[in-house]
Amino acid sequence: MYNSIGVAEFYQASKKEKLPIIDVREKEEYARGHVPNAINMPLSSLSENYQELDKDTDYYLICQTGGRSATASRFLAEQGYDVTNVMGGTSAYQGALEK
Repeated sequence: MYNSIGVAEFYQASKKEKLPIIDVREKEEYARGHVPNAINMPLSSLSENYQELDKDTDYYLICQTGGRSATASRFLAEQGYDVTNVMGGTSAYQGALEK
């Protein structure tokens, strides 16, 4: 089981503290603009790379609209990670995206 958060609430939380954010979009999408402080870990290779993550960290997962991050959240939760899916994704993010 994983948690979900709306993009507006996520934006406010990210302004208060540096959150551990994983952007699960493909590298090209990430390069066109991503949420500040997000690391890129594409869904297409997540099953090969997820062991790099710290099980003691609560991660926020984001994609373009929330679908792929929901899939990634489900997968990581099944592996024992604490994750929160950002519903609405980068397309609804209220702040400036970094490149």
